[in-house]
Amino acid sequence: MNLVQRHSSNARPGRQRGFTLLELLVVIVIIGLLASYVGPKYFSQLGKSEVTIARAQIEAFEKSLDTYRLDVGRFPATDEGLAALLEAPASASLKWNGPYLKKVVPLDPWGHAYQYRAPGAKGDFDIISLGRDGQPGGVGEDADISN
Repeated sequence: MNLVQRHSSNARPGRQRGFTLLELLVVIVIIGLLASYVGPKYFSQLGKSEVTIARAQIEAFEKSLDTYRLDVGRFPATDEGLAALLEAPASASLKWNGPYLKKVVPLDPWGHAYQYRAPGAKGDFDIISLGRDGQPGGVGEDADISN
């Protein structure tokens, strides 16, 4: 018996090997179940990380504002805003020793500008991110984040 005959005796003539439609459907259902379980957990973690980024950026602004105050003797006024950390305002140009940030003032993780007020409602200044919805107030990821 030669090699060709042995090989042909193991395989059924006219039948190809592969997956049946039922096997493919079972695999698709299993993948769908896994995606429905993992997807919401992944996206909730993504929202939490954006809040963490916003808090870290606000802390960095606070440190830069403290250095600004040490040099100039006061915090920037509301109309000067966080831009005073990059370019000397006319009222503080003699004592200004900046820039106090390495790059331009970033937007919050949702693409909105941070709001700055001095004096603030809670202290010397307020830095506020309006959250995912960009509106005051809110709950969860839409809640405001401030110093």
